[in-house]
Amino acid sequence: QVQLVESGGGLVQAGGSLRLSCAASGRTFSSYRMGWFRQAPGKEREFVAAINWSGGSTNYADSVKGRFTISRDNAKNTVYLQMNSLKPEDTAVYYCAAKRSQLLAYDNWGQGTQVTVSS
Repeated sequence: QVQLVESGGGLVQAGGSLRLSCAASGRTFSSYRMGWFRQAPGKEREFVAAINWSGGSTNYADSVKGRFTISRDNAKNTVYLQMNSLKPEDTAVYYCAAKRSQLLAYDNWGQGTQVTVSS
């Protein structure tokens, strides 16, 4: 198990940028596949982006492709989500998640960080 703590959320105008960070505890961080999810008010939580253990493989939801970039620094036990060209519809609570295998469900979750994009 890893404990995950997100940071970097806030209020930004449409077209602006934010970088979210997710700090993980434990010495096995590099063995985890990491993901970002988000949940807007009244909506179900949805997948945003994921990255494999080495950072060599990433995938994105169509809604954020070309605007968001996921990355990781295993030496710092941290995963990032760089969000550019933000839109009001990106407003949500963003969650960091971790799992040991691509075949498993995410079973480690952070507490979330609020991102609000004003028009």
